[in-house]
This record gives sequence, C-alpha cells and structure tokens, in this order.
Amino acid sequence: MALKFSIKHRFASSRVKCVDLHPTEPWMLCALHNGHVQIMNYKTQQLVKDFELCDLPVRSARFVARKNWIITGSDDKLIRIFDCKTMEQVHSFEAHSDFVRCIAVHPTEPLVLTSSDDKLIKLWNWEKMWECQRIFEGHTHYVMQIVFNPKDNNTFASASLDRTVKVWQLDSVSANLTLEGHEKGVNCVDYYHGDDKSYLISGADDRLVMIWDYENKTCVQTLEGHAQNITSVCFHPELPIVLTGSEDGTVRIWHSDTYCLETSLNYGFKRVWSISSMGGTNNVAMGCDEGSIIIKVSSEEPTMSMDKVASALPATSATSSGNSSPN
Repeated sequence: MALKFSIKHRFASSRVKCVDLHPTEPWMLCALHNGHVQIMNYKTQQLVKDFELCDLPVRSARFVARKNWIITGSDDKLIRIFDCKTMEQVHSFEAHSDFVRCIAVHPTEPLVLTSSDDKLIKLWNWEKMWECQRIFEGHTHYVMQIVFNPKDNNTFASASLDRTVKVWQLDSVSANLTLEGHEKGVNCVDYYHGDDKSYLISGADDRLVMIWDYENKTCVQTLEGHAQNITSVCFHPELPIVLTGSEDGTVRIWHSDTYCLETSLNYGFKRVWSISSMGGTNNVAMGCDEGSIIIKVSSEEPTMSMDKVASALPATSATSSGNSSPN
C-alpha cells in the first residue's frame, strides 16, 4: 500500500489514557492518569489548556463539537461536562458506583453512553437534565470500552474483561448478541465503517486482535504479533487500514482487506493506551505512557513537533489510584 507515516505532533506528559480529535478545530484532547485534562493545538504548536480535574485518573474524555463541550469520566465515578472554549464546568454528576472507563457520544442525538468497573453501561440524555434513561446489564466484569455503530446509531458494542464483546440496541436492556473467542479480558472494540462488511474488531489481554462478522457471529480473522496486551483497536474511517495499540509500546498498521501487516510503529513513549482517528483527515492520535503523538498517514514531511512546549511544562508522574483495577 506504500503508506508513509510522519510525526505531526509529539507531546511529552504523564500517562495518557485517552485521546480524541476535534472534528473541525485542530485540537487533540488528552485524558491523563494523573487527573489532568489537556487540549493541544497541533497547528500552532501550543498547549491550549492544562487543568487538574481531580487527584485520580481520568480514563475517558470526548469532544461534543455541536455543543462546544468536553465530557470526562474519571476514577472518582463522576462525569463532568465543560465548555471547551472557556473550560468552565457546565455540569457534573456521579454516574457509576466504580471507575468510569469509557464515554461514547451519540453522533446526532443528545445521548451519551458510559461504562464502568461496576459492570454496567448507562445511557444519559443531556436534554433531560442528564437523566439516566437506560441501564444495560449483562457483563460480569469491568466494561472497558463502548462504541456506537457508525452505520446504525441505534446499536453499539461493548468490550469487557469477562472475555466477551456484546452488541446492544439503545431501546433494549439486554444484549442482542455476545461474541466469544478471546481467552482473556477484552479491552477494546471498534466498528468497520464501510458498507461492504458488517465487521467489529476487538483486542484483548491474550495479545490477539480478532475481526468479527457480527451478522454471522463468527470470527473471520485473528491478527497476531503484539508481544503484550492489546489496549486499543481502530478501523480507520476512510483509509483501508486497521490500527492496533499494545502495552508492548507499538502501534501496528494492518491492511483492512488482506490483514497483512503494513508496518509497526514505535515512538519510544512506552505503553500505548489509546488510538483515535477522524474522518476527513489522515491524522491519527495516540496516547501513551509518556505522552501523546499525532501522526499523519501518507505524508512525507513532518509538519510539527511539540517537544519545545513539553520542555517548558513541569514534569509530572502518573499517580496510583490504590485500586487493583487494570491500568
């Protein structure tokens, strides 16, 4: 495929648990293990905002562009909503009885899904004063990630340490189907965006990546090669590639049709925790133990580095939550 990968942004910081890209602004959002949230402008090479949310890990943060919001989920069990221009807190509430692992924002409706170590997934409506409209039960261990189906926004998938991937509908509290095949806990899940395949991808602590046909409930491909737990998986919304991140410090790029390994990237930021890509751009963001990176796919020349900004920031270190939960 002859893709090229160049560093567009490299930002040293504490452990980055989640990254998100703004759909219209040149912003990358980072949720940090030390309780901070950061916004970086990867065009101006500026740190836009760095503020402390709490003294516990922030495991998820998402842009809601149509509301000019940032939504965060953290180990203090709270969901917080901020104005992403002023960074003033709009609202906060206790969403779960344990750590908040993941947030998924519905692309058109005023709905947000959250998942937690309490084994539950909850649906919230911000137009109804953040009312909890539905609780989805069925997982028997921590629910590590949730993601909406881009081809059917009424359905979503979840990954759990109970070794399963489940597919749900918003109007039903019971899962439509359960995909079983991983030998250890599943950390991450994503949907294929094209119309030609009804596929899901999952990554687990068994170091395997599995491609599922969720209509036929079968595993169609297993990707092997990572040396440690799989922490993040991503079907690029436009390019024919699959990205997989691991605690082995690498991001592997696979062809989404042939499943051949295209390349393995290692930028020396240690364990990879999060990968985010955005339609309409070739930028891919990565969150790692020692910072965040944005690469540009198919670009021959690096366009920027954030090292000079990072060097001006005080050194930070990841803090432990004192809980035996996975990192």
